Amino acid sequence: MLLTVAVVTEAQQGAKTPRIGMLLANSVSASTTRVQAMQQGLRELGYVEGKNISIEYRYADGKLEPLAELVAELIHLKVDVIVIDSSTAIDVAKKATKTIAVVFTGAIDPVGEGQVASLAHPGGNVTGLSNLAPELNGKRLELLKEAFPKVKRVGRLAWGRPTRQEQRFKEDELAAKGLGLQLQSILVKDADDLEKGFAGAKNAGVHALIFPPSPFLNTNLARFIDLTAKIRLPAIYPGMVHVEAGGLMGYGPDRDDNFRRAAVYVDKILKGAKPADLPIQQPTKFEFGINLKTAKQIGLTIPPNVLARADKVIK
Repeated sequence: MLLTVAVVTEAQQGAKTPRIGMLLANSVSASTTRVQAMQQGLRELGYVEGKNISIEYRYADGKLEPLAELVAELIHLKVDVIVIDSSTAIDVAKKATKTIAVVFTGAIDPVGEGQVASLAHPGGNVTGLSNLAPELNGKRLELLKEAFPKVKRVGRLAWGRPTRQEQRFKEDELAAKGLGLQLQSILVKDADDLEKGFAGAKNAGVHALIFPPSPFLNTNLARFIDLTAKIRLPAIYPGMVHVEAGGLMGYGPDRDDNFRRAAVYVDKILKGAKPADLPIQQPTKFEFGINLKTAKQIGLTIPPNVLARADKVIK
């Protein structure tokens, strides 16, 4: 009996506590609800931080430059899984490791960006949840049209590879035509090009703006909001976080819910599943937000029927 107890105790002491790396694109304060959602998802699966799982947190503070160094730190710590909430960070992680599993919580277009082989069979060491970015711009245009019926020409201000943006523009243009809208493509190269891009939108005579999701938008969000206010045009953003920061309207996936759901994939991987065999999931919850403070600032009125549809209204 004593020998048995000794063997069991030794095995328990030798058991390795799983270690998760979380790489968040934004600051600590801006990432609080996402971290809490992941922690909740893990608790629901029986994982308690500090007891039977450890989590290493890294924050990029809205900048692209630190991503490679932060991924390298997590790899050095020999984490079992890296959880990522930025499409740009997916590329960085894929380049840095082929062996550590990477779970993303909201890739913009994982197949189109070449990050996975297909939604059903991702391949490699990367899987997670898509945020349906290409598909949702049609809904955003619909909400913009409903809120501002007189809008006829919408500027699509985007950043990224020209060939990829041309394809996405064609997809969005089809949705715009179905709503009786004319879509104007406005591409910017970098942050220094933003003021020129907004001036070009105003000079082109657009009546409103739509901003497709991108790390560039998130990193330069304050400038987007400020420049939009200066030209006094209505604009719709990819999600609630942009509305909370001062954007007029936003529609997109509930990113906190994506983090809770990503915990399921973390659990599966820790139990032996391969990322290559875990299909990319789509979001199931969406949020529509309106910032009335911003509306008042630029002299806009949101119709009551549109306000009634919002999940969150900031007054």
